[in-house]
Amino acid sequence: MKKLSARRRHPLAAVVVLLLALAATGGLYAAFAPASKAQADTTAQSLAIDEGKKLYAVGCASCHGTGGQGSSDGPSLVGVGAAAVDFQVGTGRMPAQQPGAQIPKKKVIYSQAEIDQLAAYIASLGAGPTVPTKSQVSPEGADIAKGGELFRTNCAQCHNFTGKGGALTHGKFAPSLEGVDPKHIYEAMQTGPQNMPSFPDTTLSEKNKKDIIAYLNAVNGDDTESPGGLDLGGLGPVSEGLFGWIFGLGALVAVAVWVAARTAKAKKS
Repeated sequence: MKKLSARRRHPLAAVVVLLLALAATGGLYAAFAPASKAQADTTAQSLAIDEGKKLYAVGCASCHGTGGQGSSDGPSLVGVGAAAVDFQVGTGRMPAQQPGAQIPKKKVIYSQAEIDQLAAYIASLGAGPTVPTKSQVSPEGADIAKGGELFRTNCAQCHNFTGKGGALTHGKFAPSLEGVDPKHIYEAMQTGPQNMPSFPDTTLSEKNKKDIIAYLNAVNGDDTESPGGLDLGGLGPVSEGLFGWIFGLGALVAVAVWVAARTAKAKKS
């Protein structure tokens, strides 16, 4: 007992007891504590990449190469990011049915879960634009007037000033933006699909993109009414000028003929 009491009074006894207590606590925590959220997220991401790689091998590798490096039939996908995959596959443009001047939108053949897996795999090949969040594409708090100004400056040359779309050269076209998911509009601005230039955050900020989406929602929304009356399809001055020439000038000619006929009849009588 005297020896044990002497050891308890040793200067290092408290340190040894503390170290033993910490070791026991750490061991119990490691044995019984659940896996950390970071570990769970990493595992889920790895599984998504693996599943995406399988989907890619079946539906994409024949054109874009086994490792996304590209081929004569399809461009490289290294560095395009998850946003490009979510747009192209989420709008049905990919996988393409056949080559052409432009790949049109068609029925989507993958589920959103599968699209997310494909996006995760392509994103693992190289850093690129990410899929936007709901808050990034929500029109809440956006400046619609500013969005209209930005759209007319950067987009109206091809898509028309209300996003109705239009023809380009050599069989290409700017698609209509009416009814397009705001997420896909944002992704198109980020990635510049097909003939469209890209507008990264250094060119159009996240707030600018949000404003443009809000403008398109305002002019093409379900409850939208043209404040000027008949909008003639919203196609701009060409359709308006054509309407003026055909109906306006036609009405004036009809009135002139009627007046001349009345005048001739009056002279005869």
